[in-house]
Amino acid sequence: QVQLVESGGGLVQAGGSLRLSCVASGFNFRTYVMGWFRQAPGQEREFVSSTRRNGISDYSEYYADSVKGRFTISRDTAKNTLYLQMNSLKPEDTAVYYCAAGRGIADIFRRSEYDYWGQGTQVTVSP
Repeated sequence: QVQLVESGGGLVQAGGSLRLSCVASGFNFRTYVMGWFRQAPGQEREFVSSTRRNGISDYSEYYADSVKGRFTISRDTAKNTLYLQMNSLKPEDTAVYYCAAGRGIADIFRRSEYDYWGQGTQVTVSP
């Protein structure tokens, strides 16, 4: 049974930092594409970041332009955990953040390509 469980969301002032975690189980965490998406009220779920295996132990990282230079994605394969370090947070980063996993993904930016999703964690950034 596949599970993705996010944590780490909360309320933070603009300029602050948060680190989101996603504990994965029930599939081969090392080989799957792992990503973060977010959804603000009244808006569609959008791509934030993802990481794809590039060789035996190397992973490539991808970011939306809106978070590039502020967010960092990483994975700990020993703990089956995906992270999203979010720095210099802005009010427009306020959203529910979702962890996602997929295999054989052609377009990592497209949410329909991902097979599994977590329940989401709320991030609220105050001005």
